[in-house]
Amino acid sequence: MTIVGVTFVLVVALITGLYWLFVGRIEHAEGVQLRKRLQQSAVTAAPKKSRLLNPLEQFSSIAVLNASLRKIGRISQPLQTDINQAGLTISVSTMLLSALSLAAASYLVVRFLMFSSMLALAAGLAASFVPFIFLKRARNSRLRKFEEQFPEAIDLIGRALRAGHAFTTGILMAAEEIPSPVGGEFKRLYDQQNFGMSLPEALRGFASRIPLIDARFFATAVLTQRETGGNLGEVLDNLANVIRERFKVKRQVRVLTAHGRITGWILAGFPPALAAAMFAIAPGHMSLLITDPLGVQMIVGALILQITGTLIIRKLVNIPY
Repeated sequence: MTIVGVTFVLVVALITGLYWLFVGRIEHAEGVQLRKRLQQSAVTAAPKKSRLLNPLEQFSSIAVLNASLRKIGRISQPLQTDINQAGLTISVSTMLLSALSLAAASYLVVRFLMFSSMLALAAGLAASFVPFIFLKRARNSRLRKFEEQFPEAIDLIGRALRAGHAFTTGILMAAEEIPSPVGGEFKRLYDQQNFGMSLPEALRGFASRIPLIDARFFATAVLTQRETGGNLGEVLDNLANVIRERFKVKRQVRVLTAHGRITGWILAGFPPALAAAMFAIAPGHMSLLITDPLGVQMIVGALILQITGTLIIRKLVNIPY
């Protein structure tokens, strides 16, 4: 165990040192150079075209790594979209480095404990998914919170319109009164149209950033009213009521599928718990699965079947609404 602990500490130290050498040190040097250039050109520099309305996504602060990630945009862009929707400030390169570090550390620990390359490889592969699972959970949590707060924000905008305020003023009031994440998204919407972006384009960007049908309903209702006319305050009140009714239906669906979800969790957690109990009660019997090549293959096959069954159960209980 002492060797394993020392090895783990050395691996963590190695990964931290490499991160500082290839990422942190370069970012610090670039920051120093940028501050020097800003100080030298603060008076004489000509104003450049602002990129506020159309920001360029940066997958990494390192130019070479950023260019490489841009070449695999099919992987980097969806990951960057999930990071933005989760409200996190990390970069794609940091996410990938975290997955690689966890995979390497898990591989080394299991390799020294179990003396099996196949089990170590399986553990490293499983550990590499941990940052992406965390990202998905953070994204889903933020979107659920947005969905709960959204009807209140629409009601606030509707009351502002009935009081005689402009629609953009209602957006600003929602941004100031409603907490994050709804307040932050409405603040961004207000800032975009306030700095020159047309309101229809800003609303379309709002609907694309929030992958919820409620956000698309809101943008569509406002754009339709701007083209055809009508009482926007009444339209927003009806929309808020529709969203609340949909939210009630969603909760009813979750209640009805609670039995299936609990069954899925039990079926997914029972084999690992039973294996851990058998290792504690009769380690001699279970050691055959680790020392024998056929036993290792059986463990890997069981893990694959376990993951496949868990995904199937999750698909069955995940009812769209």
